[in-house]
Amino acid sequence: MTGIRFAAAIGAALAALAMGATTADAAAKARPKAPAKPPAAEQANDPRGPASDEPVGALAPANLGKKRPKPAFNLTGTWFIDLQHGGFRFGNPYPKLHPAAQAEIDAAAKAAKEHKTYKDYTGQCYPAGLPVIMTRVWPIAMVQLPTVIYMVSGFENAFRAIYLDGRPHTDPDVVVKSYNGESIGRWEGDTLVVDTKYFITDKHTIDGVPISDDAHIVERIKLSKDGKQLQIRYIMTDPQNWDGEWVSDKAWRRVDDQDITEVECTPDLNTHLPSTSSRDNIK
Repeated sequence: MTGIRFAAAIGAALAALAMGATTADAAAKARPKAPAKPPAAEQANDPRGPASDEPVGALAPANLGKKRPKPAFNLTGTWFIDLQHGGFRFGNPYPKLHPAAQAEIDAAAKAAKEHKTYKDYTGQCYPAGLPVIMTRVWPIAMVQLPTVIYMVSGFENAFRAIYLDGRPHTDPDVVVKSYNGESIGRWEGDTLVVDTKYFITDKHTIDGVPISDDAHIVERIKLSKDGKQLQIRYIMTDPQNWDGEWVSDKAWRRVDDQDITEVECTPDLNTHLPSTSSRDNIK
C-alpha cells in the first residue's frame, strides 16, 4: 500500500512539473520580443551610435566623437558676399515663370517705375529666408563641426544649420518648417552638397518670386585651394512657380577682420524707413 501511495505521489509531482513547464512556455511566447538589433554595418553608419532608437543631437558627445571620413574642407570663419562674382541677386535672368509668379515680378517693376516699394518684407522685419539670406550685403559667420555647420548672418542674426551627421530629412508630417528650411549635407569628393526643403512660404520670396511648399534648393559648395573664396552653385526648383531648374552661381570672400554682432529688427526702430511706413509702400 505504501509503495502504491509513493508511486501516486511521484506521478502527481511529475504531472505538476509538466504543467508548470507548459505554463512557463506559454507565458514566454506571450511576452513581446525585444526588437532585433540592426546589422553591424547599419549600426556603423548610424550617427546616433550602436543599437540606439533615440535621436541624438548634433552636439551630443557620442555623435561628435563618432569616426567619420575627413571632410574636404572646413568653412569655419567669417564670409562676405563677393559682389564682383555673381552679385547678391538671384534674378535677373529668371527661369520661365508661371503666370502668378510672373505677375508678381511685373507688379514690382511697375511699382519701381512709380518710385514705390513693392512687398519689401525684410524691410518689415520678416526673415529674408534661404537663399536670399546667404547673399545679403552683411558678413556671415560659419562654424563647422563634424556633425553640423552653424551659420549666423549679420543681417537680423538669421540662424541656419546644415546637418552633416547622416540623418535623413524629417518626416513631412512632423517637421517644423522655417524660413531657411531644413538643410542636410553630404560630401561628394571636394564638394559639399546641401539639400534643403520645408520652407515657410508666407512673405518669403526669391528676389520677388514667390515660393510654394514644393520649393527645393540644392547647393553645391566648393572652397578655393587657398581657402579665401567660397563658391556656391544654387539649383532651385519649384514646379508651382517656374519651369525646370533655376541655377545661380555666387561667391564669398573670407574676411578675417570682422565679427557678427547682435542685431535686432524691431518695428519701433524701423518706423522711419520708407519700406515700413511710406504711403508708397505696396504690401
